[in-house]
Amino acid sequence: MSIVVEHEKRRREILGKALDVFLEEGFEDVTFQKLADRCGITRTTLYIYFKNKREIFNFSIKQLLQTLENDITRIRKEKNLSAREKLLRVMIVVIEHLEENRRLMAVILHYLLYTSKSDYDPDYRVRRRTVRLRHVLATLIIEGIKSGEFAKAINVKDANSLFYGLLEAAAFRLVVLRRESVDEVKEAMRLAVCRLTAE
Repeated sequence: MSIVVEHEKRRREILGKALDVFLEEGFEDVTFQKLADRCGITRTTLYIYFKNKREIFNFSIKQLLQTLENDITRIRKEKNLSAREKLLRVMIVVIEHLEENRRLMAVILHYLLYTSKSDYDPDYRVRRRTVRLRHVLATLIIEGIKSGEFAKAINVKDANSLFYGLLEAAAFRLVVLRRESVDEVKEAMRLAVCRLTAE
């Protein structure tokens, strides 16, 4: 059991150091050797933990998304919360994860810019990774409409786009503008959730 724990601990250490290398050099210029050097291990040892730099990058994203999904699932299962409270909490928890993982978000942004130079569609890549989040937002909006908390006239697709756009704005402010906090976006989210309320 302790071998598995040590293996996972080492993987997390490698991920932390790899993020620094990706930030400093950009995804396209990072080599497996540079990653091994930063970690103080040989390339052969690094291969024990990861097959290539893309796997390191993808594993970082996967860890963030898994943690986020666990938090969102926990919020959705809370029976004593209204749809409005759930929606707001989900939005806030996503922003908190963005704030906590701003280094990873910066690496993702650099990667998306890098891939946009080729034939890859960065919008497709982001949408593919966030489809569950957008589904959860839509589901919470629908739950609010069905329970009578939110106005029946609300267009679910438009409301979903609004909330997802606020999350994108938070990511932009954290990574590109390097804001320390995005409290103004959190406030905008509260206002947007209040506007859904049935009158």
